[in-house]
Amino acid sequence: MSDSTDTSPSHLVNDRYLRALSKQPVDMTPVWMMRQAGRYLPEYKATRAQAGDFMSLCRNAELACEVTLQPLRRFELDAAILFSDILTIPDAMGLGLYFEAGEGPKFKHPLTNQREIEKLGIPDPEGELQYVMNAVRTIRKELKGEVPLIGFSGSPWTLATYMIEGGSSKAFTKIKKMAFADPQALHLLLDKLADAVIAYLNAQIAAGAQSVMVFDTWGGVLSPRDYNLFSLQYMAKIVDGLTRHNDGRKVPVTLFTKNGGMWLESIADTGCDAVGLDWTINIDEARARIGDKVALQGNMDPSMLYASPDRIEEEVTTILKKYGTGSGHVFNLGHGIHLDVPPENAGVFIDAVHRLSKPYHNGQ
Repeated sequence: MSDSTDTSPSHLVNDRYLRALSKQPVDMTPVWMMRQAGRYLPEYKATRAQAGDFMSLCRNAELACEVTLQPLRRFELDAAILFSDILTIPDAMGLGLYFEAGEGPKFKHPLTNQREIEKLGIPDPEGELQYVMNAVRTIRKELKGEVPLIGFSGSPWTLATYMIEGGSSKAFTKIKKMAFADPQALHLLLDKLADAVIAYLNAQIAAGAQSVMVFDTWGGVLSPRDYNLFSLQYMAKIVDGLTRHNDGRKVPVTLFTKNGGMWLESIADTGCDAVGLDWTINIDEARARIGDKVALQGNMDPSMLYASPDRIEEEVTTILKKYGTGSGHVFNLGHGIHLDVPPENAGVFIDAVHRLSKPYHNGQ
């Protein structure tokens, strides 16, 4: 750990998350949770009610900061993640994002053809998306160097699914129709989105994000060939375009494809620093395949947090044992925490990771 008397801008009281992503020695395995600032916390619900609605909460830097910090007040987490939404970029492109109760995000103006795609502009991160950068700056200031701040974006493919389907989907027929009937149009959209994500994440880094993550939530609905063609090549473009050092530190990038276990080697070959894992792959297998090249993040089933404290600890023990000794593991859930998980169960999980992981880092 760093000398706590260091007052440089990049100094962190707790930097084990960043150290693990660089496979440097740590005293225990770092842990954070996808969607850790969110609906399972009563204090989040109160703040959202104060904001009025979800996007109003995202657009208010002080309230977005408040909900980002709420889980850190409850739990000994090793990182904060910006409170925002993956659909901020398509919203800034003018597609009319809105939320219907119980139905998730929807767009008023979904894309249907190449002509509509050609009209889309790349949003200015300090213009249409300045509210996100204001939130990053506010959160970074309020964290006071306690833990690092993670910035994020959706992947081009995942953003495109919402933009073409008009919202969530089960079969993804509209975007797959475009992929196979009019691939030129879809590639134009994906390329624009990759440029937009590069600008967006680099602006988050400039505003204070110390690590960034790309969420490819729907990459797993593609065949292996089409995953490389429509998802991975655009994430690789993003990795190539990102600011990788800032504020005297390396800025690690993590790529996460849900249901992407069969493509781990290809994901690691993009040049990212870490690969996120869902719960459908064993972490020992993932480490054997790519753990010498990248760090691994994951990968407990979020539903395990419904279990008893003993069962949660048993699962943490299993995953730690499967990963084995040494750094390079950021413990996380395999996807976002469910909204009806008791907060105390999340606390059991986080405490168990820290307590039970220490023997795996002896002698580092």
